[in-house]
Amino acid sequence: MAIPKVCGIETEYGIQVVNGDPNPIAASSVLINAYAHDVARQQIGWDFEDEAPGNDARGAAKEGSMPPMVETHLVNTVLTNGARYYVDHAHPEFSSPECSTALEALTYDRAGEAIVVRSMEAADASSHDGSHLVVYKNNSDGKGNSYGCHENYLMDRETPFSRVVGGITPHFVTRQLFCGAGKVGSETAFHDSGTVDFQLSQRAEFFEEQVGLETTLKRPIVNTRDEPHADPHRYRRLHVIVGDANLCEVSTFLKLGTSALVLAMIEDDVSPSRPLALADPVRAIHAVAVDRTFGQPLLMADGSTATALAIQWELYGQARKYADDRGLGCLGPEEVGAQIIDRWEQVLHALETDPSTLARQVDWIAKLQLLEAYRERHGCGWDDPRMAAVDLQYHDLRPSRSLFARLDTETLVSEEAVAAAVTDPPRTTRAWFRGECLKRWPASVATANWDSLVFDLGSDPLRRVPMMDPLKGTAEHVEALLDSCASPAELVDRLSS
Repeated sequence: MAIPKVCGIETEYGIQVVNGDPNPIAASSVLINAYAHDVARQQIGWDFEDEAPGNDARGAAKEGSMPPMVETHLVNTVLTNGARYYVDHAHPEFSSPECSTALEALTYDRAGEAIVVRSMEAADASSHDGSHLVVYKNNSDGKGNSYGCHENYLMDRETPFSRVVGGITPHFVTRQLFCGAGKVGSETAFHDSGTVDFQLSQRAEFFEEQVGLETTLKRPIVNTRDEPHADPHRYRRLHVIVGDANLCEVSTFLKLGTSALVLAMIEDDVSPSRPLALADPVRAIHAVAVDRTFGQPLLMADGSTATALAIQWELYGQARKYADDRGLGCLGPEEVGAQIIDRWEQVLHALETDPSTLARQVDWIAKLQLLEAYRERHGCGWDDPRMAAVDLQYHDLRPSRSLFARLDTETLVSEEAVAAAVTDPPRTTRAWFRGECLKRWPASVATANWDSLVFDLGSDPLRRVPMMDPLKGTAEHVEALLDSCASPAELVDRLSS
């Protein structure tokens, strides 16, 4: 039986300095420090004790692979909502807390956007040189550099990784039909820049391998990083780097929900009725990205062909049968699983009949309509620099400048829920324990990470509290305990006993 699909999103944001030092690392540090000092008014450091990005799910990385470096010297803080907010290479990154459903993860992804907006406001308010920061929720600088929006899913360690790769690859290649963020032109040698006017995905053309460990070079469709941030004997964390950063809530919800559902089927060894292995997944992901008709036949490993939309229909059909036979309890409450499966069907039907009707739900369609209206109004071609500027402004997080914010897109979570998620952790995962301890006793938490908290109780040694199960440490498990403890020392003593 598939285990609960605890999930979350890590978003690297694009950043620009106007009228100031263009160094993105310095700018990202200013941004995050402004939030920690002036908004959150506390800064809890990250504990790097368990960081091991070089571990490979295949047992050993391919010779020459370069796993990400652990940069312990850059700004890093843990927030009371259980999230991590830090500088990753040259970008500010918001890593959501662990969430028990796709809808909850969407809420905290939106909370991340709100935190970044507050960070910009705080940074600008404290600027002494007239500079200000602009942050974009996108995946490309238009000059050949891509930055990520990574998803994470809790999986059963007993599921063979080879089965994960075979089962999830067709979905990752084709799900960009409804979760691509859209992009003007192309930036890599995979496409002739003169023939590509618009792509469904910001990230797709940057992928060069089907399977691999790296995240910034030779990007793989399926990442093999084996860093569970949980009990490694029971759990695997599938680290997904192939997705776009979405602004449309329906796109984010379906990106998370459908992927979690396909992974549950893989765990339960449930396969579609026809083989979906692609002959060349890398070539296929590039082809899907530039095909707005969805009619491009993709060569399958068995010599047959199928379109991206046909592959999605096949996955959906199997998911519907899986839901009827086994239920979708691993996706959370019954209504969340039902919403995922129903939305998936609705979106595929609209793509098949009239994609323009999805402008309120799917980023690339919303953006394409904006761009086509601009072209018609100004009589310009796709290669006009103004088109790339419109593309970028779609992702601008400043409320007064964002083109996305002017659109009437469909929302799935309330503004009240998002506001609460800025400061409060989810009640349904271990993030609740992490966040509540930071709220109640910030001066006594020395450092934190995903699977432990380190308390400084005023005497040696520091006390580490492990949290190796993402589904323990919830409000249901420990709220009464926390309420009954007058101090962190009492909490640690009672946990120890």
